[in-house]
Amino acid sequence: MSRTFALVLVPSLIVATVAGCTVYPSLEPPRVMDFSAESPVPKATRTHAFSLRIDTPYASDPLGSNKILAKPTPLEFRIYDGVRWRDTAPVVVRDLLVTSFREAGAFNSVISDTNPADADWTLVSELTAFHTEINVGEVHATIELHGQLVDNRSRKTLCAASFVAREEADNNLIEPVVEAFSAAGKTLSVAVVNWAGDCHQPES
Repeated sequence: MSRTFALVLVPSLIVATVAGCTVYPSLEPPRVMDFSAESPVPKATRTHAFSLRIDTPYASDPLGSNKILAKPTPLEFRIYDGVRWRDTAPVVVRDLLVTSFREAGAFNSVISDTNPADADWTLVSELTAFHTEINVGEVHATIELHGQLVDNRSRKTLCAASFVAREEADNNLIEPVVEAFSAAGKTLSVAVVNWAGDCHQPES
């Protein structure tokens, strides 16, 4: 199995310290992966005359890292060696949602939490899965997100829902795996956009 695509255990390799001058191997820089460019999401059937801020989803370790994760059993995480996401998984998901909402035109304006401008609503969320699952030879990219739309003026939760997207990869090599993540991300973002478009407006 090649070094690029091998799965290794999450704990880091422990390097022994040797007295005097020690020569360490020159490690190849990891490949940096991103979602593939796909066709824009469909235009929203319902729109809100509000501005929306999309916060970076909360995620605990190891989901909060930039590692590309596999979960071969319910009890174990592994990582794809020699490769990583371009940023942490929550940031990748946030950027995908920002792009999808803007393409759909569901809100008057859409910003991320890196923008200091005020917004009427905020999408807060928790990322609870961002990994592959391997079962009977089949590999699926799985993304799970719980989201809440919050009225920034009243601080009330307007709508809440959970979303799950799974897409099968052709095999467990990194290119098909990332393509499956891309497809799952597209499915999830369309579902989130449609859900937000159907959320009721806050009472004045």
